[in-house]
Amino acid sequence: MEKDVPLLVASAPSLMAQAKEMMEGYTLKARKGLGQHFLISQGVLNKILAAADLKPTDTVIEVGPGLGALTEELLKRAGQVIAVELDDKLIDALTEKFKGYPNFRLIHSDILKTSPEEILGQNVPYKLVANLPYYITSAVLRQFLEAKLKPESMVVMVQKEVAKNIVAKTGDMGLLTLSVRFYGNPSLVSVVPGGAFYPPPEVDSAIVKIVIPQTTIMEGVSEVDFFKLARAGFGTRRKTLLNALAQGLGISKPVILSLLNGAGIDPARRAETLSMEEWKKLCLEYAGNPC
Repeated sequence: MEKDVPLLVASAPSLMAQAKEMMEGYTLKARKGLGQHFLISQGVLNKILAAADLKPTDTVIEVGPGLGALTEELLKRAGQVIAVELDDKLIDALTEKFKGYPNFRLIHSDILKTSPEEILGQNVPYKLVANLPYYITSAVLRQFLEAKLKPESMVVMVQKEVAKNIVAKTGDMGLLTLSVRFYGNPSLVSVVPGGAFYPPPEVDSAIVKIVIPQTTIMEGVSEVDFFKLARAGFGTRRKTLLNALAQGLGISKPVILSLLNGAGIDPARRAETLSMEEWKKLCLEYAGNPC
């Protein structure tokens, strides 16, 4: 009896091959001015999707879909995917690529000039998934975290050094760390080498997940007071909290000393050493004793 001969099945083109084909077909080039680096690693793509933990009922906003490698996988898993793309040269290519997906919507706009409310058109739960251009990372995070309509979670690709700042622990926290933790709980998913992109960036990247709960540890704290104190605390490097807050807030040292003592915080400490619980105590002390 002759042995069965396995059928040869053509493997799907690699993400790199797909990217080159799409770029050649539409005469596209990665635009350095827009910080474009297209994801070409299936392994990294899988890590993003696993972190996003999508369900068929989910609505996803994707910032900067690029050539659509991530978009295509999102469309297979989510109920609706709304992609926001600034590059006018990519609009026709993305429209053509996803014309067969009824759950796809493309918005040609600058994400920094478009609120979540404008994108969604109604108050619905959503998740943000994005491979963010480095130069707008902080601005995009701030826009969605501070929005009236916040996402349930954010899974974003950012520069590795920025990721380290976002997930820093007490003792190493900076203003970016505090800004994220005021609203949500960040975690590092994976470090991503430059070779996972085309063209490869000069630095490594990382996938970060930020879960935004209904209530946070900072519940009851004024957003205005928190950022006012945080900016003052970090405004002057290597200064004690007593000196930094006095200078940053324009308040006398005896008054600042009273606030710090009331919150149980040593005035000789520096801003980066405070935990979120201590920032909360300081904010509540400040709110209860207007200067």
